[in-house]
Amino acid sequence: MSARRLDAAQVRARVNTVPDPELPMISLADLGVIRAVEAAHDGTLEVVITPTFLGCPAMPAIEAGIRAVLTESGHPDGRVRQVLSPAWTTDWITEEGRRKLAEHGIVPPGPARAPLSVRVGLGVPCPHCGSVATRPQSPFGATRCQAVLVCTSCQETFAHLKAM
Repeated sequence: MSARRLDAAQVRARVNTVPDPELPMISLADLGVIRAVEAAHDGTLEVVITPTFLGCPAMPAIEAGIRAVLTESGHPDGRVRQVLSPAWTTDWITEEGRRKLAEHGIVPPGPARAPLSVRVGLGVPCPHCGSVATRPQSPFGATRCQAVLVCTSCQETFAHLKAM
């Protein structure tokens, strides 16, 4: 445990580095899950988060990672509070987070609020060869927020983070 209690800004800096348990190449902050680190009405430090999905199976691991940071920062009594409104959106993923996803072969989503495109045979660019001759293979991938696509040019499958 830390010799002293860190302030909210210092704790926020540490919480921002906690990796997502399902996509460990990206931090919770870059994923857009961390909403605030602040003192609650009773003075207890609280980390406010919004899950990517209601009932996300990674939430216990996310909360455990944040609680560990709170304890290490001198706030063993700190809390993690989930806020569901407004709902999380892929628009909250930072540019750094999008870059890290792409580096690891996961195609980042486009804007969630963009109008639905009409499919004319061109899909999401393949992270392996760059071709846009891709098609859906499965609506669900390793996590509920991913889909699996296949490139008809290089025949490789790849994950695509769905826009939400």
